[in-house]
Amino acid sequence: MIPYFEPPSIHLGPFTLQAFGLLAALGVYVAARIGARESARRGLDPQPFSDFAVWGVLSGVIFGHLVHILMYHPEELSDWRKAIFFWEGLSSFGGLLGGIVAAMVFFGRRRVAFDDYADAFALALAPGWGIARIGCFVIHDHPGVRTHFPLAVNFPPGVFDPLGGPRHDLGLYDALVLFAFAGVLFALDRRGVLRGRLLALLALLYGTSRFLLDFLRASDVSYPDARYLGLTPAQYFCFALWAYGLWKLKTVKR
Repeated sequence: MIPYFEPPSIHLGPFTLQAFGLLAALGVYVAARIGARESARRGLDPQPFSDFAVWGVLSGVIFGHLVHILMYHPEELSDWRKAIFFWEGLSSFGGLLGGIVAAMVFFGRRRVAFDDYADAFALALAPGWGIARIGCFVIHDHPGVRTHFPLAVNFPPGVFDPLGGPRHDLGLYDALVLFAFAGVLFALDRRGVLRGRLLALLALLYGTSRFLLDFLRASDVSYPDARYLGLTPAQYFCFALWAYGLWKLKTVKR
């Protein structure tokens, strides 16, 4: 069992750096570096990928917060100010949606074919997102159901419920899954397998893992995620990932 821990914040004058923010920023940096390198390795201009990173992050934060407050916690709309406090609550799938919208606009305006960069995006997204999910794990903001699984975190009383006790920590599981997928994608890429379709494969793999893991998400805590017909908002997004993955696997030529 993993003991509950909270990394200390770093205070630099008027600024406070927290573990989640640092790891999220590190994930973006790693993804941008890997994406630029893999673009160049394929004979593509790496500059569009590097330029897109800023727009992708900004759009991801905006959409991530809107999905968080509109779909996961609509009860917070009783205070309209929370809708504009973009730093308070982010949905990873909302961030992904924001990145997709930004990519459509950015690559469309640059008249650059996104499909040419799709493999580079897949190889960059999996490890970068995995690092960011470690940030979710260290602040323990995705508690799961009670369990005695060896990787459970022993939550103290009062953090999410009065009793505390061991629970799944879905931030950790998501990070481990994404790192495993990153290893699979790099192995396939170096062998020349599924060229042009690695992003489709990642969509299918992650959509399946996230759909299953979200059944472990806690509903007996003080700040539970909303459910719609028994499913979380992320599980509905998984249907879109499956549709995209199957479509691209079928239509993209080697």
